[in-house]
Amino acid sequence: MRTYLLVIAALTCLSAPGASAAETRTVRTGAAAFGDWTTDAPGVRRKITVADLPSPFATESAGNRPTIVPRPADATLKVPSGFKVEQFADGLEQPRLLRVAPNGDIFIAESHANRIRVMRTEDGAAKPSRIEIFATHLDQPFGIAFWPPGPNPKFVYVGNTGSVVRFPYQNGDLQARGPAETIVPDIPSGGHLTGGGHWTRDVVFSPDGSKMYVSVGSHSNDAENFAQLKLPEVIQYGKLHGLGSITGSEEHRADVLQYNPDGSGFRIFAAGLRNCVGMAINPTGGDLWCSTNERDGLGDNLPPDYITHVQDGGFYGWPWYYIGDHEDPHHQGERPDLKSKVIVPDVLLQAHSASLEMTFYDGHQFPEEYRGDAFASEHGSWNRSRRTGYKVIRVIMHNGQPTGEYEDFMIGFVTPSGDVWGRPVGITVAHDGSLLVTEDAAGTVWRISYVGSK
Repeated sequence: MRTYLLVIAALTCLSAPGASAAETRTVRTGAAAFGDWTTDAPGVRRKITVADLPSPFATESAGNRPTIVPRPADATLKVPSGFKVEQFADGLEQPRLLRVAPNGDIFIAESHANRIRVMRTEDGAAKPSRIEIFATHLDQPFGIAFWPPGPNPKFVYVGNTGSVVRFPYQNGDLQARGPAETIVPDIPSGGHLTGGGHWTRDVVFSPDGSKMYVSVGSHSNDAENFAQLKLPEVIQYGKLHGLGSITGSEEHRADVLQYNPDGSGFRIFAAGLRNCVGMAINPTGGDLWCSTNERDGLGDNLPPDYITHVQDGGFYGWPWYYIGDHEDPHHQGERPDLKSKVIVPDVLLQAHSASLEMTFYDGHQFPEEYRGDAFASEHGSWNRSRRTGYKVIRVIMHNGQPTGEYEDFMIGFVTPSGDVWGRPVGITVAHDGSLLVTEDAAGTVWRISYVGSK
């Protein structure tokens, strides 16, 4: 295998002193909770509520795409006191989602290279000991899942943009032991090569392995093509296929789809999630959670992205409503029948953060207060006059339930001038309890470990 393409990073630590006790106690609310990258700091918490939402078009819709620059020599990633962040690997081609196999191997989707890599590392090691290409000739792969759940999976499932495939697998396999078997052949595809729309497809299984969930983002930003559809037909379609479901170019999109592991038993599990990029099962209770990108074009701080548990049969608003019964001005008066049925998400994030993969912390390395909390990678804004995102956040949980607060956990990918050298995408818990984070601007993987007070 051409593992030489991946240059392993030296054990250079880029961590800096973490947040002070005063910073850790800070909870930004109201207008201060929106902020931008200049107000980020490890340990700073935000709580955005429905009451904080501005009116649509309170600011103009900005086009502020980041300028990607090489990592500056003095770049410093910051994490809370007691934690350390190190470069784990580099040289990857736009690494996206990553997941850890039961034996500890790390699987990474290089989506635009159409392949899955696998890394092997010893617990506590700051770099991989072996790197292989597990599978190639995929189609914008993103989601990775092991089935059945537990210590001895038989298959690795991969979410291509237009299908779900699986490979036969045994613990320790560094290369696929057989060809891909197509399980779901007809997922609506996305990306510039396949008709547009959101292209990432995450795949997770219920705790007992009996159900497979596949996330599919919308074809459009805000159903701008909705005028081409006949509203009575859409309403009837929703009655038959699930609350808020849409036909036409958005059919089976902005949804979480459910299947049996063999691809049978299709149904729409939940609808109105504009782009549920990352999914995870909460180990406390076993419910499905989702990290979602909301729509653009309504202003700097509207609507918030969010992280939420996903209810069976639930409707989350897109495109007619957002964050509960707030009607989208582009669809005024179209669906009054849905207004009272929209679920308010659990944790509201700064708008346009582009929240991607999420994971629940089930390791033992971090202090006990972190057990059961969720972590998510924020890829970063473009539809905002002042940058936000470009960081890793911690979602505060209490006995498996969210408090509504989230905390800056790793920051530093934005330069003082506002340029960007890293864009976090994937996040997972390694076997030793450290966090691993991918970013697709420089093609690197980062390891966050707890070293205690010094």
